[in-house]
Amino acid sequence: MKLLRFGPMGAEKPGLLDADGAIRDLSDVVDDIAGDALDDATLARLRKIDPTSLAKVEGDPRIGACVARVGKFICIGLNYADHAAESGMELPQEPVIFFKATSAIIGPDDPVEIPRGSVKTDWEVELGVVIGKEAKYVSEADAMDHIAGYCVVNDLSERDFQLHRSGQWVKGKSADTFGPIGPWLVTRDHVTDPQNLPMYLEVNGHRYQDGSTKTMHFGVATVVSHLSQFMSLQPGDVISTGTPPGVGMGQNPPTYLKPGDRMELGIEGLGVQRQNVVAG
Repeated sequence: MKLLRFGPMGAEKPGLLDADGAIRDLSDVVDDIAGDALDDATLARLRKIDPTSLAKVEGDPRIGACVARVGKFICIGLNYADHAAESGMELPQEPVIFFKATSAIIGPDDPVEIPRGSVKTDWEVELGVVIGKEAKYVSEADAMDHIAGYCVVNDLSERDFQLHRSGQWVKGKSADTFGPIGPWLVTRDHVTDPQNLPMYLEVNGHRYQDGSTKTMHFGVATVVSHLSQFMSLQPGDVISTGTPPGVGMGQNPPTYLKPGDRMELGIEGLGVQRQNVVAG
């Protein structure tokens, strides 16, 4: 099942994508794709609905972030062996955790702004994990039961802010528009193996990232279990699980985003994002 949110920013409605790729309006069934709507019981109820019984959304509406009211936007750093190698860094002994501000979240095709003073705005295609059931001190064996589904995340970064402006990485990760999420939340029953998903990112038609979740250092179950030892994970929390090689910082010479650029990124089965880059 592919769930999404459509409509103007701040006034999105819940929907699902039918077998023909049409959007069906879920407004009369759930208030949004958030919170309790992400638990197993509600998702099971949504699966039983005949999509043709729902109103078809006409035209080409804006697609919003596929999850609303995100409580925590948690990211995992240096989580791909090949990305750590291109960064010249050692693989960590346990997951590296940092946060992005939830105010960074936008829709998958909304413009991305270069923040004022930026000199090194970079891209990162990542697998997003959306929590559906509270996770607290869960084992790896039980971790997957707490996941509602998966989505595409572009974990945009300003490398100068991140690495040279003191303090935590959050400074370089949290600018407005630095968290495109979607287009869809694909429920976990439709993702056979989250550790074998091809993924890519292109800038102006040039493919910079061409990887797979199979090179993750810490897999999804490990990440969810590990995080739950330090904080409870709540329905609607989003975990961005790291990026494969090919980021701008790793190019020779380094290559960064500028106004007028266009990004396209996607993960097999989870959809595609397309963003124009503008000055902030």
